[in-house]
Amino acid sequence: MQLNQEHFTPECKFKECVFENYYVTYSSILYRQTQSGRAWYIGINRDGQVMKGNRVKKTKGAAHFLPKLIEVAMYREPSLHDVAEQSPPRKTAKTSDSPIHKNSKKEHVLPAPTAS
Repeated sequence: MQLNQEHFTPECKFKECVFENYYVTYSSILYRQTQSGRAWYIGINRDGQVMKGNRVKKTKGAAHFLPKLIEVAMYREPSLHDVAEQSPPRKTAKTSDSPIHKNSKKEHVLPAPTAS
């Protein structure tokens, strides 16, 4: 089994299984044991070399991998907070010098009655 190929072939398809302890195993979709039908797994020995798929079982430590978290900030879209910081300041309506209270009613002053 060749792990690095230039073109995507059926040999490149693997099934990913996640265990309760967050370890991940990868089994080949194309290759299986001829007699038992057991899947072949990717495994790395103590020296860091790839093991033969028919020699690796899913219960062996050589087949267990811990996934590495990738930096997702490279792919995230900007949030509204980021956009607000980058945008120019907004123009606001000018207010008068008199204090304005929220929910206050404007008082109407009636003219004084004139005697006729």
